[in-house]
Amino acid sequence: MVPNEVHQYIGIIRLLQHFGWIWIGLFIVKDDSGEHFLGILESLLSQNGICSAFTERIPQHAQLDDVGEVFDTISRIYLSIRDNKTNVFVTYGDSITINWLRALMLQADTDEIRTVFGKVWIMTSQLDFISTGMTRAWSFNLLQGALSLTIHSTDIPGFKEFLQNVKPNWNQGDGFHKIFWEQVFDCFFPDLEILMEVAETCTSEEKLESLPATLFEMNMTGHSYSIYNAVYALAHALQALYSLKSKNRGIARGKSNEPQTLQPWQLHHFLQGMSFNNSAGETVSFDDDREIVGGFDITNIIMFHNNSFQRVTVGHVALKSTGEEEFVIKEDLIVWPGHINQVVPISQCNGHCYPGHQKKKKEGEKFCCYDCIPCPEGEISNQTDMDDCLKCAEDQYASEHKNKCMNKTIRFLAFEEPLGIGLASVAVSFSLITALVLGVFVKNRDTPIVKANNRDLTYGLLVSLLLCFLSSLLFLGKPSKVTCLLRQPTFGIIFSIAVSCILAKTTLVSLAFQATKPGSRKKKWIGKKLVRSIVLPCSLLQTSICILWLLFFPSFPELDMYSFPEESIVQCNEGSVVMLYSILGYLGLLAIASFIVAFQVRNLPKGFNETKFITFSMLIFCSVWATFVPTHLSSKGKGMVAVEIFSIVFSGAGILGFIFAPKCYIIVLRPHLNSRELLIQKNH
Repeated sequence: MVPNEVHQYIGIIRLLQHFGWIWIGLFIVKDDSGEHFLGILESLLSQNGICSAFTERIPQHAQLDDVGEVFDTISRIYLSIRDNKTNVFVTYGDSITINWLRALMLQADTDEIRTVFGKVWIMTSQLDFISTGMTRAWSFNLLQGALSLTIHSTDIPGFKEFLQNVKPNWNQGDGFHKIFWEQVFDCFFPDLEILMEVAETCTSEEKLESLPATLFEMNMTGHSYSIYNAVYALAHALQALYSLKSKNRGIARGKSNEPQTLQPWQLHHFLQGMSFNNSAGETVSFDDDREIVGGFDITNIIMFHNNSFQRVTVGHVALKSTGEEEFVIKEDLIVWPGHINQVVPISQCNGHCYPGHQKKKKEGEKFCCYDCIPCPEGEISNQTDMDDCLKCAEDQYASEHKNKCMNKTIRFLAFEEPLGIGLASVAVSFSLITALVLGVFVKNRDTPIVKANNRDLTYGLLVSLLLCFLSSLLFLGKPSKVTCLLRQPTFGIIFSIAVSCILAKTTLVSLAFQATKPGSRKKKWIGKKLVRSIVLPCSLLQTSICILWLLFFPSFPELDMYSFPEESIVQCNEGSVVMLYSILGYLGLLAIASFIVAFQVRNLPKGFNETKFITFSMLIFCSVWATFVPTHLSSKGKGMVAVEIFSIVFSGAGILGFIFAPKCYIIVLRPHLNSRELLIQKNH
């Protein structure tokens, strides 16, 4: 008649999980049933991430002849209850177990009452509230707000009226009523055979409804409801049995019609398949294991000042017909221990690990005890008490508090941002200046200073510088497949043409000076043939390197997810770093060769003093690109692109400034110096 106890274990575990109670105390009766309960429950606790802070075994009977042992037991239990971390206790036992706990009221002093009585007790259906003898005066306030799993029950029509009319003399042959009456009303029925004065005489007019619930409950309890259903189940089984026998029994001659002796086992078949509705309108039936179909109610114990209490049903736990667990709890109906202001109590070994942190087990302690440590970089926890942090996706980053992943911002060196506007403005400005210089030289193409040192080389150098400044714009904006393919080869080829022109100019100056010596055969090398033999091969070699790069290691756009935690950088993957530094190294070789040749002829007559400016320009060029390599390697994202643009513009500006600024000064501001006679004068 009692539901399967598995439902009770499930109810306890689900209650603990629902309220987040993972650090609990266990009080069990010290007998075989208590050990059986403890063995099953501890296994379930471990499986569901719940720890027991302690286990106290409460004696089934108090040895009153050993007062010291009694007080030692009470003191030990009291110290366990005082544990500040443990605010929830699971209790298994009987009415004697409750009385042991009530004895704690005598141990607690006024200052500790709030601590001791602010705990939540979870009690099993086997526990009962009984006050007799000396325990009548003991308080039940310790159990205020307790949650009890009880056998399901409901109100039976007429049950309260029946109890209100109960009298001790109903059945003269049954002494139970008389003994019960004397115990609950603390009175005695006078014995007519023994003349003695009794302090309190029972009148038989006492009312059960006047008793506190700790002495007698007027409501139908789970145990009473089980007995009520058992009686009706037996009645239905007997009726079914006799109905079957009356059909099969024939009236045979010479046989008696008196009923035969009935054996209890004969009712098993009828009970197993039985199903009926009781007077409360609930269906009573049994499953294939001959257990009643049903579950347990979860009730909340509310204590009153007169040592009475009320049970309020706040949920239930059962097994559905589909085999699934059914657990229902109504938090708004629960009255918690008064001093915690109706807030769900916390029962943990330590505080919660809030989002942004993860649990780390404490060495040497149970798994429920842990430290809370912040999530590692790039990981988050978005729930309370997470065992491990979650890693954000590649295109996301952890927020400041590491409690959520946020989408990374797509970044690149755009034309619209201040740095992009500044670099683009400088590049365009220098390209316009170069175009202006080219215009000045074309306009004054027949003047000596323009014609000196090969006019075509000068035009080629200016055009290549113009294109160099404009090529830097390919590095701005969002990288695409086309811009990634073009920008480095374009820069490399154009700069190689510019430096090749400078190398040709310095070589021409050197050969021209040597050709003026008597008997020199180098005069035949001066002219377009020399220019072509220097500019074309040098440029074609760089072009060949760039073509191999495009064919075998083409650049492509990619997202850099890792350089910056909150940004995804759109950049060009160069395909081969070796090829990139090959074109830079080749440019360096050309620049060094130009610098050496120019340096050797720096002291030529004034008309050929252009080599001094070429020396300075190549010195600046080499310095810029020498510092570019370490700066480029140490830069990331937009900074890497800005460094390369700056290097292109600044090295081009160095060539433009040192080589052409003096000539433009003479052409525009000192035209009288632009004559053949002055150009061929010696230095004084």
